[in-house]
Amino acid sequence: MKRSTEEYDVVVCGGGLAGFCAAVAAARHGASTCLIQNRPVFGGNSSSEIGVTPHGAAAFHAYARETGIISELLIEERSLNHAEVYENGWTNSVWDMVMYDMAVATDNLTVHLNTNVGDVIINGGERANGTAQAAESADLEFGYYHRTTLNEKPARLDAVIARVQNAELELTIEGKVFIDCTGDGLVADRAGCEWRMGSESRDEFDEPHAPDRASTDTMGSSIHLRACDVGRPAPYRAPGWAMHYDDASFFYEQGRVPKDVRGGFWWLEIGVPYHTIHDNETIRHELTRHALGVWEWIKNHDPIMKQRAANYALDWIGQVPGKRESRRIIGKYFVTEHDILNCTRFEDEVAFGGWFIDLHTPGGLLAETSEPASAEGAYDTFSEYAVKSYCGPYGLPLRCCMAKDVSNLMMAGRNVSATHAALGTIRVMATTALLGQACGTTAAYATNHGLGFDQIVTGRPIAEIKQALLRDGCFLPHEANADAADLARHATVSATSTAPMQGAGPDSVGAHEGLAIWRDQPQYVVETLAQRKAQLIAIGPEGIERVSVCLTNNADTEQEVEARLYAVDHIWDYRAEAGEPIAATTLTVPVGDKRWVDWELDLLADVQQIGRFLRIDLLKNDKLSWHVSGRIVPGHTGYYQIGENKMRRFGNGATLSYRVHPPQSPYQPDQVTTGVTRPHASTNLWRSDPGQMLPQSLDLTWPEPQAIGEVHLTFPGHLIREYHAYAPFYRDAQCPADYRIEAKIDGGWRTLVETIDNYQRHRIHRLASPVDTDTLRITVTRTHGDPAAAIYEVRCYT
Repeated sequence: MKRSTEEYDVVVCGGGLAGFCAAVAAARHGASTCLIQNRPVFGGNSSSEIGVTPHGAAAFHAYARETGIISELLIEERSLNHAEVYENGWTNSVWDMVMYDMAVATDNLTVHLNTNVGDVIINGGERANGTAQAAESADLEFGYYHRTTLNEKPARLDAVIARVQNAELELTIEGKVFIDCTGDGLVADRAGCEWRMGSESRDEFDEPHAPDRASTDTMGSSIHLRACDVGRPAPYRAPGWAMHYDDASFFYEQGRVPKDVRGGFWWLEIGVPYHTIHDNETIRHELTRHALGVWEWIKNHDPIMKQRAANYALDWIGQVPGKRESRRIIGKYFVTEHDILNCTRFEDEVAFGGWFIDLHTPGGLLAETSEPASAEGAYDTFSEYAVKSYCGPYGLPLRCCMAKDVSNLMMAGRNVSATHAALGTIRVMATTALLGQACGTTAAYATNHGLGFDQIVTGRPIAEIKQALLRDGCFLPHEANADAADLARHATVSATSTAPMQGAGPDSVGAHEGLAIWRDQPQYVVETLAQRKAQLIAIGPEGIERVSVCLTNNADTEQEVEARLYAVDHIWDYRAEAGEPIAATTLTVPVGDKRWVDWELDLLADVQQIGRFLRIDLLKNDKLSWHVSGRIVPGHTGYYQIGENKMRRFGNGATLSYRVHPPQSPYQPDQVTTGVTRPHASTNLWRSDPGQMLPQSLDLTWPEPQAIGEVHLTFPGHLIREYHAYAPFYRDAQCPADYRIEAKIDGGWRTLVETIDNYQRHRIHRLASPVDTDTLRITVTRTHGDPAAAIYEVRCYT
């Protein structure tokens, strides 16, 4: 056995999306970083070995796509990949190579693939040998697996011991800060950290989703299969050792509906009675038996799918189980479901989430039903479970990623410090990727400044870490750009034109994020006013004289409907009663189809509110229909009521038909310096007039010349819906493709940057040397299809 020792500032164990983003972030911030991954590819559950497509907040909330490193990766993959993304099991190696390319191109980053971490060295001593101690000390005192800390006081992790597969090479990898992204919390376990595994009882934290009794139950693991159309009948017979299914109710009445003949069956899941760590190989074999049996059922017995599947042949079946849950390491903060539902505001907020509280039934295929939201009625958004599970977007604290029992250990992924119920939403990969980037940024900050974790989570250090995340393209629900070094914050911003916003109707056409397909989670798109519906309207400087809505009256007589107008806090303000209405009336709707009904408002202009959102609500009248617009007005989302004082996004972020008079101008040039890079409390977007041809320009002007050495641009696109919605070779229509950056020098314009065929939303341009100028101009000459130029943010640094 050959042995070698390596030393780094930051060591990341685990190369799933959380670990990958952690390592890239740490390296980009100047820390020498090592990423250790036990598989031949990065991505963890998202890799081509397992094929779970990354989910996140935008499945449920408009404009809630996760940004930062994860966004760079997903945008790149869609631009390069010929393959359609429809559900689990369809990931190919293009995704693996996108991640590998970024890893190779990242300075300060060393990667060890096919390398298993087996043990650790703590407190300057020998190997911790935590494995044996863990087996002896885990108990069921509280009903779930619980291991108290093995450390009398917080330990310090010095190194991990890893072996490279098929190489007879043992590595001792030393570091100043370690990040456990192994999923199972292997490093934290070996280092003696306290952990839990299983389900807390309702009594412990009074969580709405917690079971009455604590147990060792965890969500299960899955493998996926993929089938392809071979153009002729393709018979299939499962091997004798496979499971045999003959009961259609098991699938169609228990939440296991095979929606697509090609695969994507997330409910191919097994957990209880098996242990998701120790019985992983048994689970893999059992899942294989069941997967082949399911395919045999579809091909030969399924009354609905049999005919559809006639020409389909099994193309691929995964052999690496994708885990949903195992150990949860106890950190400096323990997130509960109450933090999720109440959107707790944390000083150390470093990430956000917004997937629903998705707790799969323990046992999976071996249980009576599948995951509750599916089993109770194909994701009925009005069901009791769906209403109580709809959450966020919510912030997550850095402290839930800091192990309480090891002073220099962080964790990101499904092993963070949270209850079983809270993990139901935190665990999805786009959310964990954000936690990973936050951990990597924090680890580099700690090593660069020589600070311990307790010195970081408050005051100036955490403020600087949050600002660094924003600067790197991330979004935080309760933070905006306050970077004193950003010169753009002090500039006067003007533009060649500004888009008027006058609404849209059912017959409107035009670009709306350029999406060619609509394949998210099932969404409510019913136009009938069977319950309250609502529509956002952004304010310009003009004042609002009149708002009109397009309704159909399906009755034989005139109908009345109550209308209310609210000033909402932000686009995810889901309160049905969003404070005291600023106006209310009863609208009379004549009989007929697509009738525009006016509401005279005479609201005065308020320059302090330009770009902010009002919300017009129509209350229930099931004889009326409020029509969906033919296009999406940027930032203007519709809503519908799902429960008591609780609204939800309408139809994948669609805009309901409305008009406003006079037309508003909420996309003012100075929206690029609000400090937020998506629609939130305001539009935060400059958009040129689509009626005027490109090129269109945005100018930043200062009273005195500034030394500009770096320009950061954030463009629109890739926000409104999650990754699944985007087509092969996708490049967002709103994103500037060709643009240039110019500076006014000695009375003339000098081109500093000329970019052709861009498709990324966040671009950083570092000049060879700073230039002194009092005016900087960004000119968009071509987009990927939208007639308007648009920018969310401009930053300038010396």
